[in-house]
This record gives sequence, C-alpha cells and structure tokens, in this order.
Amino acid sequence: MIGRVAGRVDYRGADHVLIDVGGVGYIVHVSERTLGALPAVGGFAALYTELVVREDLLQLFGFPTLLDKEWHRLLTSVQGVGAKASMAILGALGTEGVARAILLGDWNTVRAAPGVGPKLAQRVVNELKEKAPALMALAGALPAASPVLETVTPIATPRPTDPSAPSTPNASAEALSALVNLGYGQGEAAGAVLRISGEIPDADTPSLIRAALKLLAPKG
Repeated sequence: MIGRVAGRVDYRGADHVLIDVGGVGYIVHVSERTLGALPAVGGFAALYTELVVREDLLQLFGFPTLLDKEWHRLLTSVQGVGAKASMAILGALGTEGVARAILLGDWNTVRAAPGVGPKLAQRVVNELKEKAPALMALAGALPAASPVLETVTPIATPRPTDPSAPSTPNASAEALSALVNLGYGQGEAAGAVLRISGEIPDADTPSLIRAALKLLAPKG
C-alpha cells in the first residue's frame, strides 16, 4: 500500500499531477481544491494517498491532509460514491463544508459537486449523518497538513499563540472531542458546536466549548 508520496512535481494535469520520487514518477489524481494548493512544476510537494485497485486499473488518489483522506474513505463507503465522486465532493466543499452539509441534512449543497445528482446527494447525507460526528472528533488528533505541502503552500494559516487569537480549522473538532469526552452524545455535541461556530466564526476552542456547554445545559 502506498500511503504517501513526496517529491518534485513534474507535470500538472486537469485532475492529476506527476510526482517524481527518487526517479520514479507517480501519477496522483487530486481534487480541484488540492490541485490549486500544490506548487508549480518543479516545486516539491507531498500528498497522503489512497490506492484504488481494480482488475484492469491501479489509481492513486492524493490528499493534502489525513483528514481529507479519512473523509474520502467515509464518502466512498456510501453505495454509488466512487473515488471520482468523492473527489468532486471534497473539491467543491472541503472537509468542513462536507461535515456541515451532512450535519445540517443539506443535501442540496452536496448536490452542487460536479457529477453528483440529487438521489446520490441525499444518500450521502442520510447514510453519513451518524458517522460524521466521529470523524469530526478525530480531526483534532490528526496532523493539520502534510509538512512538505505546508512549505510550498503560498498562504498558510498561522497557529494561534494565545487564547484570544482567531480559531484554527481544528477548533471545532477539538471542541467536539472535548464535549464527547465530557459525556455528551456525538450528535448533540456536533450540533451545538456547529451552531456556535456559525454564530461566532472566529471563536477559539475554549470559547466554543464554553458556549456549547451553555447551549447544551438543561433548561428550566
């Protein structure tokens, strides 16, 4: 199993790149979002990969983070969602957008991905609504990005150095994980975090937790 490739970008296609790793070229299929984050030809990049094996075909699909890869695995567990459909969904929405759409039951957003029809979008939302919170909780424990990719990405999101700094993409996942550890169900915890993060987009992890706890506190 090839889990990660790192090397020089020798070619950029519409939906794939050719990465030279020690003289061996790997064709790695990527989403439009990932392709936009990769360096130009001659740059150095790394991608986490998933190998799809068929009788007449071997294909590598690449992801900038392990979270993207795990979401790809989850999406392809849905009947009718192949690797290309999953890449289209992740490319259009990103991991946070996919999680939000599933938790809100917003299949119309999933449908916006190229090649995804209404029936398939509804199936994705219905089949993954109970599984998505677990992956959101796992996000806080996964590396934010491939270290090599971070060195070549033009714009990087800085990690906060104090509690008052803006939240990182992992703040929601960290807050969700903390609430689950406190004994709340993943579904209700994810709903609370989603609501608070929508109301306070720049909230850091402690602020998200405090606000979510107030929201989840028994009324009356």
